[in-house]
Amino acid sequence: MAEDNGIHRRRLMATAGITALAAPFIARGGSAIAADGETMETSRGPRTDSFNLGDFKLVVVEDGTRVMENPGDTFGTGQDPATVAALLEENFLPEDKMVNGFAPVLVDTGEQVILFDTGMGPAGRSWGAGQLMAGLKANGYQPGDIDVVVITHMHGDHINGLMEEGGPAFPNASYVFGDKEYAFWSDEGRVGTPAEGGHESVKKLIVPFAEQARFITGGDEVAPGITAMEAFGHTPGHMIFMLESGGRQLLLTADTANHYVLSLQRPDWQVRFDMDKEMAAATRRQVFDMVAAEKIPFLGYHMPFPSVGYVEKTGEGYVFMPKTYQFAL
Repeated sequence: MAEDNGIHRRRLMATAGITALAAPFIARGGSAIAADGETMETSRGPRTDSFNLGDFKLVVVEDGTRVMENPGDTFGTGQDPATVAALLEENFLPEDKMVNGFAPVLVDTGEQVILFDTGMGPAGRSWGAGQLMAGLKANGYQPGDIDVVVITHMHGDHINGLMEEGGPAFPNASYVFGDKEYAFWSDEGRVGTPAEGGHESVKKLIVPFAEQARFITGGDEVAPGITAMEAFGHTPGHMIFMLESGGRQLLLTADTANHYVLSLQRPDWQVRFDMDKEMAAATRRQVFDMVAAEKIPFLGYHMPFPSVGYVEKTGEGYVFMPKTYQFAL
């Protein structure tokens, strides 16, 4: 009997811990879904995380989260659904739903304030996203403080925050775009193809800033200590960025991997949103082999908030280890 009570007690404690951890991930637009299905009010302020990398200050903002049905429809396309479900179950995740978050990051170098990606913007606020502005302000940064906006690639969840009320969201900023990415999405040849919707968004949100933009390729420096790297496949010109300051490094991997289990533990599995699926898988291997071998922390746009961690190479892929107090010491 004593043993049974101990097991029961441990189960209760584990369940309570899981519930406490899960609550922030289902919060949307100031409400959350309680265990009994009722809606309860929660804080409307976005979650943010600030830490130092050498002389750089980083501020990560959770622009929003979205519950997605049927993870296997997005990750592991072409795999047996039972195989995808089994991997999720092994990692204590539900088989039928997943949470996708969006994490733009501000890098304050001391000389410039540089924003990487802009989140969902006004288009996302109807469902609780578009929280970048509020998150920046909560950390003491106003829109006019942003000196440079860098776009890793031109999918909507990275560019929709460029405009507010028909004008520039960051009125004093210049822009950095990948040369190959811009050439693809701005090309009128996209009309009549599956990329037409993205093309129209780029015409509306990116092209107006072309005269204020610098177009870069792999190896170019955004600012001292910030270097662009090519990581094509997710999109034709997808870019990632190495940050280096005070002898420390961190890699902004953008959408190289979009789920901390399904993309990292099985990097060869196809992802529906990867435009060139074979190239994207090869890029994932190349990037995360380097991250694992050199023990470099990385920030992934869709990793669990605060979106920063390490990977260890194991089995078929990599295991994600989120940051804790490393950057506070």
